[in-house]
Amino acid sequence: MERPTPSRGRRTASAVLAAALVLGGAAVARPAVADAPPAASVRAGSFRLADIPAKDGVVLKADAFTPAAGTPWADPRGRYPLVVQPASWGQNDLEYVAQGRALAAEGYVVVTYTVRGFWGSGGEVDVAGPKDVADISTVIDWALAHTPADPDRVGMVGLSLGGGLTLLGAADDPRIKAVASLSGWADLTDSLYSGRTRHLQAAAVLAGIQAPTGRKSPEFARVLDDLFADRDLPGVVDWADVRSPARRLDRINANGTAVLLANAWGDSFFNPSQVTDFYQRLTVPKRLELRPGDHASQEFTGLLGLDNATWNSARRWLDRYVKGDPAADTRTQPVQLDVRPSGTTESHPDWQSVSSRSERLAIDADDLAAAAPGGPAAAEWRTTVLGDTPSGASGGVALLSGLVDQTVHQPPTVVVPLLARPAAVVRQSQPYPQGLSLRGAARVHTTVTATAPQGTVVAYLYDVDALGIGRLISHAPQSWSGRAPGQPFPLDVPLFTTAYDLPAGHHLALVLGTRDALYGGETPLGSRVTFGSSAADPATLTLPVR
Repeated sequence: MERPTPSRGRRTASAVLAAALVLGGAAVARPAVADAPPAASVRAGSFRLADIPAKDGVVLKADAFTPAAGTPWADPRGRYPLVVQPASWGQNDLEYVAQGRALAAEGYVVVTYTVRGFWGSGGEVDVAGPKDVADISTVIDWALAHTPADPDRVGMVGLSLGGGLTLLGAADDPRIKAVASLSGWADLTDSLYSGRTRHLQAAAVLAGIQAPTGRKSPEFARVLDDLFADRDLPGVVDWADVRSPARRLDRINANGTAVLLANAWGDSFFNPSQVTDFYQRLTVPKRLELRPGDHASQEFTGLLGLDNATWNSARRWLDRYVKGDPAADTRTQPVQLDVRPSGTTESHPDWQSVSSRSERLAIDADDLAAAAPGGPAAAEWRTTVLGDTPSGASGGVALLSGLVDQTVHQPPTVVVPLLARPAAVVRQSQPYPQGLSLRGAARVHTTVTATAPQGTVVAYLYDVDALGIGRLISHAPQSWSGRAPGQPFPLDVPLFTTAYDLPAGHHLALVLGTRDALYGGETPLGSRVTFGSSAADPATLTLPVR
């Protein structure tokens, strides 16, 4: 099959666009009213539409919620803590009406706004670039001038694009005391190009969501075209680095902003490994919550005004670090994990405590076996697969697979005996009589010899029952280039982090293939890729376990 092209990626987007719009929050058309007078008082106080002029003349459409008279948490001057909420990708300021009302009822001034380039806001889509970041400070300035907001108590909460902007705001504006980033990203470069592999299906979905409600800037259009066409990837990386909170983490730490990160194990856009890496490098007050689901699926019911664990946690976080109420959030274990597939909750003092040891399995010629330290040397083996050929293994469908896993506990599933062996290496372990608790990022090490200088491997780890049904635990791609054909080289593939309990009696299956519809693979069709192991450099699967 031909390598991915822009048109092929965009066709993928149309297949999942409807679900994307639902999960991102049902967009509501915003009335064309500029700086409308306050509406009639509601339970949470007053609500009005507003136009906020940015420094470059662009007008941002916004909502302002003000607490009702007598609501607690005003200071002696009658000023309330402020929460700023940037809308998510493709959505507008009305996305957060339910949460804005709830926050106002609890004593916050709330300003939500449509990010520039979308819906009625002016300008062009900046994708959390310098203009979007400057708009955060503009919105805070406007709120302090036009609402009873307290300049000493400012926080942010946002979903998706809004989640990424909260972290960038924490780095750029020291007035922000606390942020809650919900389904946001820490590293946009990793989101588009982790494992040196283009994440084409995710990029196509985002482009599809943007198309009906946003106006692409020439820069954004060029970056998308380059990504799909496999052209000027260093330029794509430079563009994404500017938009990555991970590149500004020192400024967040210097500002002391309290950070809540809430994401899903199966997020198609922002994989959990980048979130856990970012969390570990934070030195500020911090909290990490990871649950089963896909992008923004965990938070969706909260947008409808229903009780929602993630939004509840975000409000407690703001109460603690924006209001300054130490009794609001007394949870002493800052890392909360909802374990797949059961959804049971674990709490840990830090990320290092999530796993207690590593279990190392030898990838042998026929199976996965315990690698005993000091045991006999591993046997040498080599297995060749056809390049860019489907094996049946798959990371799923962007935006849908994680949602199915969340709702019916059914991740992408294969029948392991039916996987196409000419297209993939398949190795299985013995059953685990007591099960196995996987916590963190598994890692595959092998030797690769290819007939082409470039290529991609996608590694999959499955939970397999007695019938051979394999349910995906985790996966990840890894690409290479500039290798001499026919010359072996070592390759490491870190899988996306997860928390998964392998049931008693089940076993593991490791699959190594070269093609997955989620990614723009680099392995030429018709080439050969040989995986191998030797006594000097044995192939291994390392599992972080409790």
